[in-house]
Amino acid sequence: MKKIELIIVLMFLNVTLLAQENSEKYLAKVQSLDSTLETLYGVISGEKGEERDWELFRYLFKPEAKLIPSVKNKKGNFEVKYMSPEDYIATSGKWLFENGFYEKEIHRETNTFGNITQVFSTYESFKSKTDTKPFMRGINSIQLLNDGKRWWVINIYWTPETETNPIPEQYLPKQ
Repeated sequence: MKKIELIIVLMFLNVTLLAQENSEKYLAKVQSLDSTLETLYGVISGEKGEERDWELFRYLFKPEAKLIPSVKNKKGNFEVKYMSPEDYIATSGKWLFENGFYEKEIHRETNTFGNITQVFSTYESFKSKTDTKPFMRGINSIQLLNDGKRWWVINIYWTPETETNPIPEQYLPKQ
């Protein structure tokens, strides 16, 4: 019985030390709103065959966070899908690796009250860093929390631009 208790204690310490190591390793990436959003876009971006840093991806989010794409179904009705960060990794990770994907923020509208922030972040998506024309654009609605020590992503709710739903001028870069 004592061996089992010792093993449990050692496993707990190992997990605790790993979490502290990750915190020290990534803390600079979530110290400002800008660094957090830059990290968010950067961590999912990469060339075909390039692994993403899913450990860093997980670190950006509160455990209860949701990623919520909004797309039209086959009947033409808008639907949403609620995913945890783990769900996103499971459903998108392989595709990102096999196809290459770069998402770049081109415009941002930010609203903050106290420790909460809502960002409308217009993006362009490319298959490679060298592409000059995006294959997709859209808007990410990102909700964040500053707990006094760091920024956390709470939710990302997004929809792509379509012919019938173009991005309004106010959410595009000024020419």
